[in-house]
Amino acid sequence: MRKLRNIELNRLSVEEFKQTEKTPLVVVLDNIRSCNNIGSVFRTSDALLIHKIYLCGITATPPNNEIRKTALDAEKSVAWEYFEHTEEVVEKLKTKGFKVYAIEQVDNSIMLPDFQPETGEKVALVFGNEVKGVKQSVVNLCDGSIEIPQYGTKHSFNISVSAGIVLWDIFQKMKQEKS
Repeated sequence: MRKLRNIELNRLSVEEFKQTEKTPLVVVLDNIRSCNNIGSVFRTSDALLIHKIYLCGITATPPNNEIRKTALDAEKSVAWEYFEHTEEVVEKLKTKGFKVYAIEQVDNSIMLPDFQPETGEKVALVFGNEVKGVKQSVVNLCDGSIEIPQYGTKHSFNISVSAGIVLWDIFQKMKQEKS
């Protein structure tokens, strides 16, 4: 077994990425305080061809050296837009035909393994603040909530870990639908 060199990975250029068909999946970051978490979400979104990221409230925006550290320039490839109020983004996405889900622990949440997007469905996922989670006013506007099952003593993952788990899972489910 030999580790591949970067040149062997057939990576897209930023321009090629922008022209490539995207996954019908958007990310909404609701008041994320850590630039490292924001950068990580950009990097994961690039890897999975996520359509767009909405940065809301106190969430920092590019250009930002702290975001760039973990994004590794993915903030240049993934489309993004800033909104002061997350509620405004959720309402906008719903009018554009997106089903919007909070990634949050709420009553009647859908466990991630049980979540299956409908064929052709456009999905928006709202990830919340590192301490307070997704604001209740935003949860109230969502079509549902998806929860990652957890079995230990802690009751939450870091936002970047949550985004990686959820985005990968839903990306795979959407990819299988197309096959």
